Amino acid sequence: MIWHFADIFETIASIVPDQTALINAGTRRSWRAFEDRAARLANALVSTGIRPDAKVAIYGHNSSAFLEAQFAVFKARAVPINVNYRYVEHELRYLFDNADVEAVFFDAKYASRLSAIRDALPGLKHFIQIDDGSGVALPGADDFEALIASHDRLPRLDYNEDDIYMIYTGGTTGLPKGVMYRQGELVSGLAASRIGPDMPSTPQNLVAMVRRLKSTQMSPIVLPACPLMHATGMWIGAFTAHFSGGAVATIGDEKFDPHAIWAFVTQERVNMMAIVGDAFAKPLLAALREADARGARYDLSSLAVIGSSGVMFSAEVKQGLLDYADVEIRDSMGSTEGSMGVSVMSRTLPPGETAQFVRNVTTKVFNDRDEEVAPGSDEIGLIANGGFVPIGYYKDPEKSAKTFRTIGGVRYSFPGDFARVAADGTLVLLGRGSVCINTGGEKVFPEEVEEALKAHDSIWDALVVGIPDERFGERVVGVISAQPGRTIDEAAVIDFARARLAGYKLPRHLLTVETVERAANGKADYQWARQTAIERCT
Repeated sequence: MIWHFADIFETIASIVPDQTALINAGTRRSWRAFEDRAARLANALVSTGIRPDAKVAIYGHNSSAFLEAQFAVFKARAVPINVNYRYVEHELRYLFDNADVEAVFFDAKYASRLSAIRDALPGLKHFIQIDDGSGVALPGADDFEALIASHDRLPRLDYNEDDIYMIYTGGTTGLPKGVMYRQGELVSGLAASRIGPDMPSTPQNLVAMVRRLKSTQMSPIVLPACPLMHATGMWIGAFTAHFSGGAVATIGDEKFDPHAIWAFVTQERVNMMAIVGDAFAKPLLAALREADARGARYDLSSLAVIGSSGVMFSAEVKQGLLDYADVEIRDSMGSTEGSMGVSVMSRTLPPGETAQFVRNVTTKVFNDRDEEVAPGSDEIGLIANGGFVPIGYYKDPEKSAKTFRTIGGVRYSFPGDFARVAADGTLVLLGRGSVCINTGGEKVFPEEVEEALKAHDSIWDALVVGIPDERFGERVVGVISAQPGRTIDEAAVIDFARARLAGYKLPRHLLTVETVERAANGKADYQWARQTAIERCT
């Protein structure tokens, strides 16, 4: 057995064939069925000309079919390409062309978008449609279930740890980028969190862990409450469950409904949930409070862990969730380019500061001279992940050379996040350099200001941007939305933030909007915020 998704999943299926692997829309599928259906889909891919390293897109909402398609792509030694289902036609065309996509699994509701771009993508030859109840169909597309029924199992291929895993990230700015990993390094790194810190990350130890969980009937049920099309949903959600021989429970609704999430947790006895910071946690907490006010608390006794990554998760919101659920909240600091640290909070662990993390042993902070930032020095540096590091960005050697560098003989990933190192060695995250504001020669990191604004009890969400200013170069502007039923007193919010921030970091303007725009994975839409600020302030 090697570190390869297909090999690991096949081995787990042989150990726990009758345990549940997939839960969706009232349907449960065992590991045996999961593996068998993926093997038949893989044969369908190979029979249409998909070869090792070919790119196969998966374009849909959270579902069992999404995960079966991905497993099939791994079995064919091809590369799954995640597709943001919010993309419009020109964005889809760019992604499919940049990734060299040859085949696509898609939810039927997106047939019209694919129809509009297919003639502009001569390399995209194979379309596999997943019935989503929409009643829409793409002419010439194969049916997902029909392919499974009409194909035998694909004989096992010769898997290789050098096979590529790629995940596209739009980041906070710029065009989507394909982040490439060697499967051997990525799978080993992800599995390490399941095996535990006291055991080497080997396939044999992963198998031993799965056997232990099977014997104690403790294989988890994990709900990715955020989209599988992004790293948090897939890595913290789906892979966490499947590397344990457990089940991935999915809700396919495009609209995030916090009450539906809690009802699902109660109904399916979910053990772990993956979310993306305050963007998901605040509405989830509000739903718990609403239910409590009606005297109708959800039964969250099965829930043991809430995992989050990618967006700020404030200490106040964590504490609010702990009032209702006796869980461990694992707030990971990381990006598609690698994991860098974690903050853990529970009813028995003291709360930490927002944006302060215990860094991984492989994580460093370097100044602009590639020297390590000393703890307690108050110096600002770039966070570098030295763990499992991507090969690079697909078809972008220039960006790869800037992001993935070697210092002192160690290869690091520099996603662009700035931080200080506290005296105790923990990381104090400041934010992404690409959205840093330069005002009067001072650097202002938007996330630091956003957290200060969101701590006010009238603020629901906030994004902070810089807009052109003749005197200072840029001025700081906050785009904010109100808590339900509240009115924002902008002067009071500024006075409140003044106690938490230096004067030059305070927003010169606060612009109230109905909804602060974010991507489906909770990531900030700074381009929208900046355009809004420019339109309303100039």
